Amino acid sequence: MAHLRHDPTSTQKGKITYGTSIVNGIVALAIGEVEGAFVVNAKNKGIRLTFDKQVIVADINVKVDGSSNVSSIAFKIQQAIKHNVESMTNYKVSKVNVHITDVNFPENPVA
Repeated sequence: MAHLRHDPTSTQKGKITYGTSIVNGIVALAIGEVEGAFVVNAKNKGIRLTFDKQVIVADINVKVDGSSNVSSIAFKIQQAIKHNVESMTNYKVSKVNVHITDVNFPENPVA
């Protein structure tokens, strides 16, 4: 995956604007990179972003695998979102609130 960085020393003039759907896509991509995590209904409130100037607060609803460490997955999601958004846009991520809304348990649990 390509990671783009904003170069403040560039002599390029003008303004770069990112649509909400672009940033939503970056966030969904970041969640998809975390093994054992799945976005809950991404188009309808699975990802909610709040923009304040150049700062973003993300509220994320996810499902996780029952065989995974939930707190570890939540932390990895926070790291992935912060890294991807900040490296691909000129926004800073101030908070990533991860809401675990469901757990996928194996069909045939091993006893």
